[in-house]
Amino acid sequence: MDPHIIVLGGLGVLILLVAWVPTLTPKLPLSLPIICIGIGFALFSQLGAEGLQPREHVRTLEILTELTVIISLAGAGLKIDDPLKWRHWTDTQRLLGITMPLTIGGIAALGAYYLGLPWETALLIGAVIAPTDPVLAADVQVGPPSSGPGDKVRASLTSEAGLNDGLAFPFTYLAIAVAINGTSPGAWTWDWFTMDVLWRITAGVAAGWFFGWLLGLLMFRSGRMSLASTGQGFVALGGTFVTYAGAEAIHGYGFIAVFVGALALRSTQEEAHDYHVRLHDFTEEIERLLMMFLLVLFGGSLAGPLLDGLTWPMAVAGLVILFVIRPLAGMIGLIGSKMKSREKAVVSLFGIRGVGSFYYLAYASSKAEFGELDSAWTLVSFLVLASILFHGMTAGPIMLWLDRRREAARQRS
Repeated sequence: MDPHIIVLGGLGVLILLVAWVPTLTPKLPLSLPIICIGIGFALFSQLGAEGLQPREHVRTLEILTELTVIISLAGAGLKIDDPLKWRHWTDTQRLLGITMPLTIGGIAALGAYYLGLPWETALLIGAVIAPTDPVLAADVQVGPPSSGPGDKVRASLTSEAGLNDGLAFPFTYLAIAVAINGTSPGAWTWDWFTMDVLWRITAGVAAGWFFGWLLGLLMFRSGRMSLASTGQGFVALGGTFVTYAGAEAIHGYGFIAVFVGALALRSTQEEAHDYHVRLHDFTEEIERLLMMFLLVLFGGSLAGPLLDGLTWPMAVAGLVILFVIRPLAGMIGLIGSKMKSREKAVVSLFGIRGVGSFYYLAYASSKAEFGELDSAWTLVSFLVLASILFHGMTAGPIMLWLDRRREAARQRS
């Protein structure tokens, strides 16, 4: 049989799994990402995976992960029904303003002092690992548009995943600057703060809000020529790409712009319109297909020498990051939150790592020379694998347990 026939048949099976598996696994300690990795590992173990190494295809990896993340961010923004009012986003602010910097600092210190990595590499690992991944966090996010505001756990994780991917970029740029200039402060420090922190974040938010408002006019306020009247879900991709490109054109963070643009579209223009559901559903379908493709390739790379450089100290560091640093930083960040203790614990524990980490690592490695970069690839790959396995097996059961506790408390009251 011709190889391309085998590939087409295998691709068809994988696409069917994308639709089928979620209906089979909501109550099982299993997830679609785990299955995709397993299929990739099995497939490439038979075919040979020596050439399938992410660090050898940095530009391709950067493009694929960038595309997946921006589509996922748009989908996350379209999900959120919570009003854009300060009191509804206090937990998100805590996670972004306190938990994320603490996580980055803790990881960087662990990498530098325990693993002996150069500071620029340790800081880079902290920046790429800290964000909760919007692509792989679907099981702990709110439901589709117009399904009502989510509970505090799902709402916090959805909004955190939507915004912290963009906010990881300043720290990624800081790692690049340190790799180029060294750790001693200088003129570059001010340039980093004014450009990579202040301007890029502000420009990303502003561009996202503008394009979200503009797209809302084109979709719902253009009479018989409105985009909503077409019923086409792929309009979501067009809006996402235009928003991302517009923000990047003015040197803003496109990741932030895409999420903010989706929020603006949901909150300012016909928020109850059925077309929002159509846009979200199409976005989610494309996101799942891209995720499937990337995770099959990731599973294939695991069949090769991807983790050959993993040492016991690196494995210990990875587990400390997942089960000590992030949960502890999360609990500290949520001090003062109105969430119950068990809800804070779940939010703190489910900082899922995934596709976004590979994007930042690929991006930074193409911009500067980092010492012991192979160790960074190995550690990040191990962390993503461990996160997918642990969070994939526990997300469904834990969220169901929380829902039952919440329902029982509601009935008692």
